[in-house]
Amino acid sequence: MFAMASTTTELAELHRVLGQLRSCVSTLRSRYGDPPCVQRISNDVDRLDIDVAELSNVLPAPRRSAETRDDVVIVPDTPYDPALWRDADDEGLGGQAPQ
Repeated sequence: MFAMASTTTELAELHRVLGQLRSCVSTLRSRYGDPPCVQRISNDVDRLDIDVAELSNVLPAPRRSAETRDDVVIVPDTPYDPALWRDADDEGLGGQAPQ
């Protein structure tokens, strides 16, 4: 429920900022007229507005907990089986003398 409220707040802020941006573009248009650069900026704001409206209809992705993250490898604290190291060499020290 918290994530949905957070998303709603973020979308409301995005709508507010887009309104300010649209106001700035309107001021630019009144000062510079309608050259291609102002038309492109206005077009970009329109596209942002369309994307934000579309995003408003999309459910946020569920957050993944630390246990389900793919980049986290959990290493147990239990000792390793000594048989894993039976024929291993110590790096930089050479092989072990036969016993």
